[in-house]
Amino acid sequence: MNDAIAPDAVSLHRELLTIDTHIDIPWPSGPDPFTDGARKVDLPKMIRGGLSAGCFVAYVPQVRRGIAAEDAAFERASGMLRAIAAMAGARPDLPARLTLTAETIARAHEDGVLAIIPAVENGFAIGTDMTRLRALHALGARYMTLTHNGHNAIADSANPRADLGERHAEHGGISPFGRLVVTEMNRLGMLVDVAHVSRLAMLDAAEASRTPVFSSHSCVAALCDHPRNMDNGQLDALRDVGGVIQITAVSAFLRPNARPEQVGVADFADHVDYAVRRIGIAHVGISSDFDGGGGFAGWNDAADGPNITAELLRRGYDRAALALLWGGNFLRILRAAEAAAG
Repeated sequence: MNDAIAPDAVSLHRELLTIDTHIDIPWPSGPDPFTDGARKVDLPKMIRGGLSAGCFVAYVPQVRRGIAAEDAAFERASGMLRAIAAMAGARPDLPARLTLTAETIARAHEDGVLAIIPAVENGFAIGTDMTRLRALHALGARYMTLTHNGHNAIADSANPRADLGERHAEHGGISPFGRLVVTEMNRLGMLVDVAHVSRLAMLDAAEASRTPVFSSHSCVAALCDHPRNMDNGQLDALRDVGGVIQITAVSAFLRPNARPEQVGVADFADHVDYAVRRIGIAHVGISSDFDGGGGFAGWNDAADGPNITAELLRRGYDRAALALLWGGNFLRILRAAEAAAG
């Protein structure tokens, strides 16, 4: 955290319910989440940086599809979700709670307890077996990113994998199976995450879902033309279905071909500003993709969160707007998913 930022900005930041909607975890082993160490997000850094809640993701890399690969992907995702759940309640001196609803996230903040929210990145984790989606939900996953880099059985990716022999598009958006997956996610109350999917797949998902879709970690294509960023048409579609884009801290998404040390909080805030002007404050949020590639000068780990609040305050965002950006909008769509479940 920058010690030069105004004390009132730090104080306000610590009062807000702040949710980082995309954090990776190391796997199968890595730095202890209870030690202020090598991870960009661990419980001590969350406390130091006033981060109330984190969506910790079970990330599954895309490989060549097949029965053995699908089995391995599901086992990996299941194991990661168990590891995420184990972060809660393990250390009385670092109070953290597994929170699976919007209400329990808000209550954890009121109680001064860190909220742990499990999620899955890459629908390859379920292969073509819908029972696996239900199993991951039962293990706590409250959203699933439909793809990662590379196509899967659900949808086309924004980043096809030439090394896997992939064409630019396989399904032309979401596959018929993918539409069934979206329907089942709606029934379960899981949020549909359209980060990483192709433009057509994102638009298909927005149309197919009964609840607002969101991107857990993307930026704005008008400011940085990257396949992972959303163009104006996609932003408008998010707004039209009540969804949210969570602006993220990946340097290459914020400035073309930029390295982390070349990007700062002003660049991040520029993307927030653009999205707010284009689709409204109700449809924009904040995420880091820490420990998955996110981080730049001024927001390099979870302890630096107040620097983002300070910059947005400087640009004229008031307390109510900051509350929406830092978590209120995410809680709104999570409540919508919960209300439509079943």
